[in-house]
Amino acid sequence: MSPEQILKQYWGYDAFRHSQKEIVSAVLEKKDCLALLPTGGGKSVCFQVPALMMEGVCIVVSPLIALMEDQVQHLKKKKINAEAIHSGLSKSEIDILLDNCVYGNIKLLYVSPERLQTEIFIERFKRMNVSFVAIDEAHCISQWGYDFRPPYLKIAALREYKPEISFLALTASATAEVKKDISSKLELKTPLLFQRSFARPNISFAVRHTESKEKKLLDVLTKIKGASIVYVRSRKSARDLSQWLNRQNISASFYHAGLDYNERKQRQQEWQQGKVRVIVATNAFGMGIDKEDVRSVVHMDLPGDLESYYQEAGRAGRDGKRAYAVIIYHTSDVSALESKVNQSQPTLEYLKKIYQGLANYFQLAEGAGLNESFDFDTEDYSTRYKFRLQNVYPATRKLEECSLIQLSDNFYSPSKLHVAVDKIRLYEFQVANIKFDSIIQTVLRMYGAELLSSFVTISEAGIAKALKISYSDVVTQLHQLNQLKIFTYQPTSQKPQLTFLTPRADAENLPIDFKLLEERRQLIFSKMRSMIKYTEQKNTCLQWLMLDYFDEKNYDTCGICDICLSKKKKQNLAALKDYHDQILYLLKRKSISVDELEVEVKPTDHELFIEVVREMVDDGEIKYDEFWVLSVNSGQ
Repeated sequence: MSPEQILKQYWGYDAFRHSQKEIVSAVLEKKDCLALLPTGGGKSVCFQVPALMMEGVCIVVSPLIALMEDQVQHLKKKKINAEAIHSGLSKSEIDILLDNCVYGNIKLLYVSPERLQTEIFIERFKRMNVSFVAIDEAHCISQWGYDFRPPYLKIAALREYKPEISFLALTASATAEVKKDISSKLELKTPLLFQRSFARPNISFAVRHTESKEKKLLDVLTKIKGASIVYVRSRKSARDLSQWLNRQNISASFYHAGLDYNERKQRQQEWQQGKVRVIVATNAFGMGIDKEDVRSVVHMDLPGDLESYYQEAGRAGRDGKRAYAVIIYHTSDVSALESKVNQSQPTLEYLKKIYQGLANYFQLAEGAGLNESFDFDTEDYSTRYKFRLQNVYPATRKLEECSLIQLSDNFYSPSKLHVAVDKIRLYEFQVANIKFDSIIQTVLRMYGAELLSSFVTISEAGIAKALKISYSDVVTQLHQLNQLKIFTYQPTSQKPQLTFLTPRADAENLPIDFKLLEERRQLIFSKMRSMIKYTEQKNTCLQWLMLDYFDEKNYDTCGICDICLSKKKKQNLAALKDYHDQILYLLKRKSISVDELEVEVKPTDHELFIEVVREMVDDGEIKYDEFWVLSVNSGQ
């Protein structure tokens, strides 16, 4: 099948977008590639399509467990054999998955970077027929990037075992320095560079200075119709702001990593299906979200850097239609951001205390714990060892940056089951243990022979219904069969996972590169200053500033950001007054929507017209009602 036929059969698209076809062709020719596609640019198709066309298994390196699991689920729904290996899986589960990659027909294997250097992975990797390696979020390999992950530095070691395989590195944002670093650290051989412009011509960037953030948010959401993401810094803010918006008759829900899996899934689905208009979220929300008609992305707090802001803002307007990226800003936000960034850079002494606390919490002796994963309750840990909760998270992230541990946010792992013995041993056990015969037969009937070769997702409630016994009785019997080593049973889990990437060290002598730690600290403060400059300056086109940050030379202004519109107003005073007078005249005759108003006025400059409407609403000359119909404000 051709790439287009694969695309049509599995994804339903008639043609590739932008650089996708060229990237797919280069991968099929086994060339090393670096692909920079903006958020929503369809990076995953670039490796999924060639993976289906080539012999063997494609190794996909990805840092986010939730994103890996989400992509694997989507691929399985398309009847594509895909699996994921990460810190949330048991050793036996990983063992079986890797065997299936060697002897089975798995086409895509998603692997978290810290798993690449484990002995169990390397030994199987040597025996696998590997088509190529795709490195997602490749900016994580660069210490000059905004999300440096040291385990990424070891990806190139895979070439030692299979020198002939090609690498495809993908990311949504990278400066010139980061691009150079990616190629160097991955040892790419004369790589082909595919890069789309970072410009998003359909997104109007804006910074709104205000004394009342909630009032300004309501103003933005009233004027910009359609789905919206509102980003906030804390879980409490997400909940409180969502409740406030609902009281203002704007349907809203909230999302953060502290919600359980079913809640997160339900809230995400309600928003994606349009049942809820606004999702108020921490930055835990957004990765892998495929919703094209988001009309606005609003930040209620200053992001830490322009890279993450570009990615989050880029979730607006993926359908190519006009959308808005708005920062709502108060003068106190600068000091709040500086405080947050300072907090994210703990001292070495504090890191030692946190590390020693973790060793005590998990009862690990020195030299133990290599690649072991544990459920990690941050609140319980903080309370037990008398650490401030808000300081623990950045400290564990810094230990992760130093390659000592890996911390995965809440992710959902459904209940899984595997028959740990062969058919003959299973039959003998059933004969000798009649009390387990019913549940064994029921499980085999419901889930089939696949249980003998791999872990299968099960439903304890479904088994209980089939057997006409209670849910708790099913769980009890499954645990008993697990203890008897007949089944390997893994109940549902949705707790954060903490993995020790090195044997537990002496806290006083942590193997930390102090020079790198200080360089990273200075880099993070530099990125923060660029973000503040973007927010506070009032003269340069916001899109131009963004492109300049990513080293993209561009001499045109966007014409639609806050700064450009302000300049247009100064240059078009006559048109400004004309639009103002026409709007007032028409609304005095009847109340109409802004779309109907635009049809009546027939402006030659749409953006300038919309800006005039916005200013008139701000000044109280005209107003929106609850149905977004405009009228003259009689109180004026």
